[in-house]
Amino acid sequence: MKKKILRYLKLAAATLGLAVVVSACAKPPEYNSHKKLGSQINYTITGIEAGAGITDSTETALSKYHLKSANWQIMPSSTAAMVSTLDKAIKNKEPIVVTGWQPHWMFAKYPLKFLDDPKHAYGKGESMRTITRKGFKQDNPGANKFLENFHWSIKMSNPLMMKINNGMNKQKAVDEFIKDHPKQVKEWLKGVPDGKGKKIKIGYTPYDYEIATTTLVTTLLKQKGYDATMQQLDVGIMWSAISSGKLDTTVTVELPVTHKLYAKKYKGKYVEVRKNLEHAKTGLAVPKYMKNINTIDDLKNK
Repeated sequence: MKKKILRYLKLAAATLGLAVVVSACAKPPEYNSHKKLGSQINYTITGIEAGAGITDSTETALSKYHLKSANWQIMPSSTAAMVSTLDKAIKNKEPIVVTGWQPHWMFAKYPLKFLDDPKHAYGKGESMRTITRKGFKQDNPGANKFLENFHWSIKMSNPLMMKINNGMNKQKAVDEFIKDHPKQVKEWLKGVPDGKGKKIKIGYTPYDYEIATTTLVTTLLKQKGYDATMQQLDVGIMWSAISSGKLDTTVTVELPVTHKLYAKKYKGKYVEVRKNLEHAKTGLAVPKYMKNINTIDDLKNK
């Protein structure tokens, strides 16, 4: 009897193990354009951090497009978790809607498209901007001259972000970028005097573009003789630090939408130096294989 029971338990365990393996190997269903999108993804938009500007804009979009009444919601997570979920979905051609923005390497790596936003829940376009504390230009005119010179494009920034995302040390990636773009670097440093050890504290937020850009700016200022340091901060703390004079500058402000609340809150307490990257954008994005989903309205209609 004991032997029979033991054989039965072994057989049950083997069967259960096989079921687990089969379940683990089974692919999730691919996107079906003939079924309502919402039911395929539980009416859920995959988001990033709850405090991010794009998360607030998405709540606005849910209201403007009457998506809340159609049971749609945003699921905040983290940037890393959102990208990981996106990666898995695209590999399996699953349906997914994410909060997306440019500049970001995911638009270079994955076949993504922004959904049209005719009600402008995400604004009419954005740009990355450089701001400084008040009085910085007078205190450090040489470094300010560099900040006045510095600007680039999404096309130029994407390869640098991709290298860092693929595992290359950020400093090595920046050093290679500088070596590969001598003419551009020369333009950025035109008229910038030797720093002679003058200090400059540069703030940034913990996102891929912001890390890549700030490392590049810091490295170039160091090469010019400035004692440049970079400090990662939450976006609200970064704005507060610049407005109170505890931080000198950042090159990663996104306006007029994403950072609009901070720009309004600290109006008159900072100096906007220039737009340093045009054609930035935020919004909802889907994989290009979801061919019939092209506008935010399509989320509830198709």
